[in-house]
Amino acid sequence: MKKVLFAVAVTSMMGTSAVQADQGEDMYNALGCSGCHGVAGKSSIPTYPTLAGKDAAWIAQQLKDFQSGARQDATMNAMAPMTAGFEQAIADYLSAQ
Repeated sequence: MKKVLFAVAVTSMMGTSAVQADQGEDMYNALGCSGCHGVAGKSSIPTYPTLAGKDAAWIAQQLKDFQSGARQDATMNAMAPMTAGFEQAIADYLSAQ
């Protein structure tokens, strides 16, 4: 409950984009995305793409495509549904890195 109240206060003071970026970072870290894509989206594993600095619209679309099955990858098809509702926030966070 405290986090929701904090987000509302921050939204009124800083705007929704700052809150959305915080949510994106929180979701990226909580879901364990950094295990493959690296801290702040900077992968050190050649088989997993670096997402830092990529276009936010592209990242969000990739997550939606993995969710719908339009794009196939066993790991991402399993992971992407957990990002539902936070695709744009995660994408905005990663694109800003």
